[in-house]
Amino acid sequence: MNELFKQQVYEIIRLIPTGRVTSYGAIAKAVGYPNHSRHVGNALRNYDEDFPAHRVCNSSGRITASCLRDFVGKLSKEGVEVKDNKIQNFKNIFWNPIEEL
Repeated sequence: MNELFKQQVYEIIRLIPTGRVTSYGAIAKAVGYPNHSRHVGNALRNYDEDFPAHRVCNSSGRITASCLRDFVGKLSKEGVEVKDNKIQNFKNIFWNPIEEL
């Protein structure tokens, strides 16, 4: 994974509004690599504490990150309900960067 890809992924994630979520795949499509959702996840291995990585989940609305408890807490503070690792009302709060940018 090159540095430009990682920078583009981070730029998209910074644009996700508070209280909304998107998927690894949607981000991959937005940066021009529709089949590289795993690379998006890999790009999120190291980030600053205030970076909104908690707003990214898999395509079915499940939080798959290893820091599940931290992500659930941050999402809860933004009004996003998570039950059994799944974001509730996922389709309603889904933010599609291709359509919204």
